[in-house]
Amino acid sequence: MENADVFLGLHDFLERMRQPSAADFVKSIKSFIVSFTNNAPDPERDSAAVQDFFSRMEIDFRAHPLWAGCSEEELDSAGEGLEKYVMTKLFPRVFASLPDDVKLDEQLYEKMALVQQFIRPENLDIKPTFQNETSWLLAQKELQKINMYKAPRDKLVCILNCCKVINNLLMNASVASNENPPGADEFLPVLIYVTLKANPPQLHSNLLYIQRYRRQSRLVGEASYFFTNMLSVESFISNIDAIAISLDESEYDKNMETARALLSGLSTDLDGQYTQSSPFAGYVHRSESMETRHQPPNANKDPAAQSKSSETKSRGKKIPNAKDNSPYSKIPSLSDLENKGAAVLVNNDQVGQVFQEYPYLFANVGDLSINDVEDLLNNYKQLAFKYVCLSKGLGVTAPSLPYNLHTEFHQHTETVKQQERSRAVEQNNEMSNDTDKEDDGLKEPLIDVENLESRLSQDRAAAPQNGSHEESSQ
Repeated sequence: MENADVFLGLHDFLERMRQPSAADFVKSIKSFIVSFTNNAPDPERDSAAVQDFFSRMEIDFRAHPLWAGCSEEELDSAGEGLEKYVMTKLFPRVFASLPDDVKLDEQLYEKMALVQQFIRPENLDIKPTFQNETSWLLAQKELQKINMYKAPRDKLVCILNCCKVINNLLMNASVASNENPPGADEFLPVLIYVTLKANPPQLHSNLLYIQRYRRQSRLVGEASYFFTNMLSVESFISNIDAIAISLDESEYDKNMETARALLSGLSTDLDGQYTQSSPFAGYVHRSESMETRHQPPNANKDPAAQSKSSETKSRGKKIPNAKDNSPYSKIPSLSDLENKGAAVLVNNDQVGQVFQEYPYLFANVGDLSINDVEDLLNNYKQLAFKYVCLSKGLGVTAPSLPYNLHTEFHQHTETVKQQERSRAVEQNNEMSNDTDKEDDGLKEPLIDVENLESRLSQDRAAAPQNGSHEESSQ
C-alpha cells in the first residue's frame, strides 16, 4: 500500500471519527491514550496493551454501521489509520523509553561510526560482481529516513525500501553477469554493509519500536522477511570483531584506534594549542584567543601578578614574527584550510571513500534525472549553509557565488516554492470540502485534523519521489 493511500486512509478514518455515531470510538481511543501515558514504561506490558487495543478496535469497526458494506481494503485502511494516530500520540512515551535502550543505541551508533571508516565489501565476502557502492547510496538514503517518521508502519517502510533497492541491484547484477539469482548469502552481507555506511541513529530503538507496536497481523510475508534480516544485521554489527570481517586481530585493533582518532576531531594539548597532526597546527587555541581578546587592559591590577601571568602564558610558545605582538591570534582562512585539506587528500590512498557521501560529484548531466533535482537542491543548501557557518565561525569572509548562479538558484527556489504553495492550496481546498462538516454529536474532536494533515503532508513530501515508499505483504 502506497504512502499516499495510507494518508488518505487516515484522513478517511478521522472523518468517520467526526461523525456523531463514532462518539463511543472517540471516547475509547482518548481513554486508552490517557490511561496508557499515566503508567510507567514497561515495554512488554505496553506492547501487549497496544496490540490488544488494536485488535479489539478492528473487531468493533467491522460490526459498526460506519463501516457497513466496506471492503476488506477499506477496513484494513481504517486499522492503519488507527495505528498511525494512536502511535503518533504515544511515540514520546514508548520510543527509547528505557535507559538501557538509549545506551544500546549509543553503543551501536558509535561502533558503526568506527567500523564504517575502514570496512570494505571484501571484508564481508561480497563478490565483485555484486559490488556497486555508488548505487548502494540509494539504499543508505532510504534507511536514513527512518527517524523522519513516528508510525511503526512508516519506519518499517524505510527498511523495506532499503532492502528492495539492494535486492533489485543484486538481481540486475546477476542478470548482467549471467549468474544464478542472488539468495540470502548474497543479500545479507550487502545489507550489513549498507547499514554500516548509513549508520541510522537509534537503530536499536527503531527496530524494537516496530517489533513491539507494528500490528502483528500485518508484519507478515515480505515485510516479515526483510525485517527479520534487519534484526540479523543489528545482531551481527553488535558483535563485530576481527574474525567477523576477515581481519587479523592486530589489524582490526589498529583500524579501530585509527578510526577513534579520526572521529575524535581536533585534539588539543595541555597548553590549549593544536597538535602538529591537526590541520590547525601552529595556531593558538580559539578559546585562548577569545579570552585574550575580551580581557580589559587593566583586568589585572597587580603588575607582578600580571607579569607572571604573561610569562606563564608565553612560556614554551614561539612568536613567529616580532612585529606580530598583538593580542589577536592568527585565525586560519578558508583558503588555508582548503589547502591543508587538499594536501591530506593527495596523500590519502582511500580518497574514494571520502567522497562516497557525495554521489553527484562525479556525475555527468546525462546521468541525472528530474527526480534528482530536489535532492541536489537540498544538498546544495546544506553545503552552502555549512560553508557560510564555517566562514562566520572563523571570522573570515566566504567567497561569493557568481551573480548568475545566485540568480538561477533563487529563481529555481521561487519556482519550487510556488509549486508547493499551489499544491498546498489545492490540497487544502479538497480537504476543506470534506472536513468542514457540522458535528453536533461531538463537543471535542478526536484530533486537530488540520495540524495532523499538515504533518502528514510533510511526511508524504519526505517519502521517495517516485512513490516507492511502500510496504508489501502477503
